[in-house]
Amino acid sequence: MIPRNTVCLWYERDALDAATFYAATFPDSHVGAVHHAPGDYPDGKEGDVLTVEFTVAGIPCIGLNGGPVFQHNESFSFQIATDDQAETDRLWNAIVGNGGQESECGWCKDRWGVSWQITPRVLTEAFTGPDRAAAKRAFDAMMTMKKIHVAAIEAAVRGAPR
Repeated sequence: MIPRNTVCLWYERDALDAATFYAATFPDSHVGAVHHAPGDYPDGKEGDVLTVEFTVAGIPCIGLNGGPVFQHNESFSFQIATDDQAETDRLWNAIVGNGGQESECGWCKDRWGVSWQITPRVLTEAFTGPDRAAAKRAFDAMMTMKKIHVAAIEAAVRGAPR
């Protein structure tokens, strides 16, 4: 059954590779149907992989191999909440170590240009908690990081010196 709401991600030609990587990396992720082009199109030939149905962290997606016309940018990202430093490290390292690149404040980009926010829950809890001074300290600590370091955020929340 086709989901009512699906995120469509445009890839130059590697939608199946991306979906396979996501399925191997993120919990509650898998590759579904692979659809081939019924005829030639501007950036492909009949029989090429046209779309791939996949799920990333429970979110239904379709990858479209549409050619080089559109590129991903930071205006869209997947935000993945992590429970601890080990999970944060595993996901961050999988993305960055597979041809991706680091950015700031928990953001990174995979080799296909899709942006990811690998966000430990402790950071979100600090930002949204009632202690606004602790939120500011956690925010200030985050602003100095690429990958988020849970212990440093926890220390900032407690008010421990850096």
